[in-house]
Amino acid sequence: MLKRTPLFQAHVDMGAKLVDFGGWEMPLHYGSQVDEHHKVRNDCGMFDVSHMQVLDLKGKDCRNFLRYLVANNVDKLKEKGKALYSAMLNEEGGVVDDLIIYYLEESWFRIVVNAGTAEKDVTWMKEKASGFSVEIVPRSDLAMIAVQGPHARERVWQAIPGSESVTSNLKPFYAAEYDPYFIARTGYTGEDGFEIMLPSGLAENFWKALHGLGVPPVGLGARDTLRLEAGMNLYGQDMDESVNPLEAGLAWTVDLKSERDFMGKAALLEKPVKFQLAGLVLLDRGVLRSHQKVSTSKGPGEITSGSFSPTLGQSIALARIPKEAVPGEEVSVTVREKPLRAKIVKYPFARNGKSLI
Repeated sequence: MLKRTPLFQAHVDMGAKLVDFGGWEMPLHYGSQVDEHHKVRNDCGMFDVSHMQVLDLKGKDCRNFLRYLVANNVDKLKEKGKALYSAMLNEEGGVVDDLIIYYLEESWFRIVVNAGTAEKDVTWMKEKASGFSVEIVPRSDLAMIAVQGPHARERVWQAIPGSESVTSNLKPFYAAEYDPYFIARTGYTGEDGFEIMLPSGLAENFWKALHGLGVPPVGLGARDTLRLEAGMNLYGQDMDESVNPLEAGLAWTVDLKSERDFMGKAALLEKPVKFQLAGLVLLDRGVLRSHQKVSTSKGPGEITSGSFSPTLGQSIALARIPKEAVPGEEVSVTVREKPLRAKIVKYPFARNGKSLI
């Protein structure tokens, strides 16, 4: 039996094509995936992300526990509402999951983890919490809706009268509470906007209110092309427990400068970095997909995520290739047993509605 979010019936009513996504029955699109993509890049759109797991970490040892649990440095979190992107690593330095941590107070941090890894993550955290005075509380009572795009914030202010007073000056990667809403200036599209946590019972009315203001629903298909254009990793494709974050484009999230020890740090220091995550743009006709083999002058690699880019009008990919390979180099990608030409580029590919290539 597939799990459903509180917005399931709203998706049905809006004509969504529903698919199995990690055990959840979720909307792939509501008609045209490409139209939904362009709407977010040029105006705004809303996403049901209630399948993501919200966790509240409470107790006197919250900060010390997180200093050990994640690779990024939670000592950066000092202001109420400040958010931090990080990864949890295993003993070998592989990525257990990537997540966002919000600081609310010293005895209360909020964590959002991926839907497909939620049960594994909670078990992992509870195992590692032994010896720390903390409690990990899954918030199954909350839904989450993302509104993304150049006009996203003003639409949210219209849908939640009064919220502009606490969010108009909110910096990216900060959150504010406007009871009963928890509004974060974060997202997974490369565009501005909010991710809003709210009681599950209020989700459908809020979704319909946004729709009444002209905000179209957007499915998983456009969410994936948007995040790929923005150069954002997808867990299970661009990284997993077998992948070193330093080879997954996540070096900026790993604190190796401070003396703080954390799970997986020793393994990272011991392993030489051999690969990098790089962008590819296809020069020939075709579509880049995950697991396609890449040949570079420095050795072989593999595409981790690939798709047609609606913003660029050509096929793009993220690929794990030898670290010595450089942007501008032409490479070969095996597509349906044929070698096609592609070029290494720096990502992100698009942001703020425009191509960066």
